[in-house]
Amino acid sequence: MDALTATLKIAASGLGAQSERLRIVSENLANAQSTGNFPGADPYQRKTVTFVSELDRVSGGSVVEVGAIDRDPSAFPLEFQPGNVAADENGYVKLPNVNVLIEMADMTEANRSYEANLQVIRQARDLISMTIDLMRTP
Repeated sequence: MDALTATLKIAASGLGAQSERLRIVSENLANAQSTGNFPGADPYQRKTVTFVSELDRVSGGSVVEVGAIDRDPSAFPLEFQPGNVAADENGYVKLPNVNVLIEMADMTEANRSYEANLQVIRQARDLISMTIDLMRTP
């Protein structure tokens, strides 16, 4: 496999991994206020993404893949809301362990990584196109 094709494959794996990361961050943000459905129930638990580097035997390069999607083990914050259906006998509701600021930072980082991989693909495509044009010229 030539270097440009390997570059495309590596950048495409990065696109897929960052796309999955954006999906998880979006899910976390969408559920940032999702409490339980009955008294004392656990609310939505933040999800995290772990990446792994795999050796691609065909290209000889390392590609990135989603290794695992886990749940954040941090504690649920408690808030006094006695009228909430999820409130315990003392009036406290467990809130999701989602920090909107952290999720927004993760989203920005994933978006920038996605754009960087996309730019690598554009550059490789342009180089392939220029190579084809050079081969056509007598």
